[in-house]
Amino acid sequence: MKTSKVRFYVTISIVKIATKILKLLGRNATHLPGWMANKLCPDFLGHLEKPERLVYITGTNGKTTVSNLTAEVLKDNGYDFINNASGSNVSEGVISALLSKSSFFGKSKCKLAILEVDERYSPLIYPYMPPDYLLCTNLFRDSYKRNAHAEFISSVLNSQIPKHTKLILNGEDLISNHLAMGNERCYFGIRCPDGHSSSDNIIKDIVACPNCGAMLKYDYIRYNHIGRAHCPNCDFGSPEMDYSVEKIDYESQRCLIRTPDGTYDFKLIGNNVTDIYNMIAAISLLSELGLKMPQIQESFEKVKVAASRYNSEMVNGKELIMNLAKGQNPIACSRVCDFIQHEPGTKTVVCMVDDYFDAKETSENIAWIFDIDFEFLNDDSVKQIVLTGARNADYHLRLLMAGIPEEKIVCCEKEVDAADYVDILLSDKIYLLYDVYTLEYAEKVYQDLKKRLEEGGEKA
Repeated sequence: MKTSKVRFYVTISIVKIATKILKLLGRNATHLPGWMANKLCPDFLGHLEKPERLVYITGTNGKTTVSNLTAEVLKDNGYDFINNASGSNVSEGVISALLSKSSFFGKSKCKLAILEVDERYSPLIYPYMPPDYLLCTNLFRDSYKRNAHAEFISSVLNSQIPKHTKLILNGEDLISNHLAMGNERCYFGIRCPDGHSSSDNIIKDIVACPNCGAMLKYDYIRYNHIGRAHCPNCDFGSPEMDYSVEKIDYESQRCLIRTPDGTYDFKLIGNNVTDIYNMIAAISLLSELGLKMPQIQESFEKVKVAASRYNSEMVNGKELIMNLAKGQNPIACSRVCDFIQHEPGTKTVVCMVDDYFDAKETSENIAWIFDIDFEFLNDDSVKQIVLTGARNADYHLRLLMAGIPEEKIVCCEKEVDAADYVDILLSDKIYLLYDVYTLEYAEKVYQDLKKRLEEGGEKA
């Protein structure tokens, strides 16, 4: 439905006033202004003035981290741009971000926008705001009720990507790197062995050639279907990479990255293989946007993984770690389990990754729990696993299926009580795994555990 300019101007006036009120009340106004705009003017994005360059970051896993890394480097180099790093990646969040840097009548104050965009929302955003650059981190199965399968998500994106859009794609993901094959593109990836991941995952989202149906031949697999493969019967296969990690030194926390302009030394932002993919993705995008590699290199010396995703501190001789493990996302959870397995020392794991809104409002499809590689936690270094939340019994069953001894498993109905079930004397490290929507619970348990550690082991 096409609405009038008058309706658009009335809507933007109402939304701007509402945003000012929200900020006076101490609210961050990252979602509600966009929601109001969509309700009052359904084609609001079609009327709103756009920046000259639109850059979208999408994909199943890593898009928030890549968006934040890109934004940090751009800020460090003096760029002024629109970004939804602290807000929603759906249409409402995109609108709110655009409005935050526009005049009262909707004129954009910036020439550049770096926007994280949920894959499923591309039909609501791309027709009004076609991207000039699109980075896709990867495509996996995720949120089964909403997203079905990775092939479905790739078909949604393929139906929306404009022909002029330049693509920055994961050269080791045979699903996402075959998006919009007629478009200009470049590829990123990891060329060397990473040494900190396992490839014996339960699920692989692409095993057969989509062109002829033959079984793919994998040269190597880093995790799930991420790796290099080719079809023995046709020309389908992994592309050559334009930006690649050539060497990783975990001891010195450095890596060598090959680019079209040469090879450069970078500081690692994390030890997980997903951290390294996120890093090379952001570097590739920044280079394609025109930043010189020495600029990017210097800025990366200052960046860190967001504390809301991974945070660690030493408390009375023990390491207490908060680690995001997204609910309904078996790949993200498997990556965290694999990361924990490869870390040194003895570990306790507290698992609270139920989807908060499904637990509260509807019936959750729990198939994703059985797609998580909990087998990675069946390791002598893992001394205790505390399962908490409404579906703790389902996790209990899954852990037993993974061969984890019953005596290592403890179940707890309420997330907020989890700290009381942890034997803090058992391990060197305590990992607290949480979903994006259970952060409040996780922070409470984290503080309870910290207090117990400071007091030498007594219950909070």
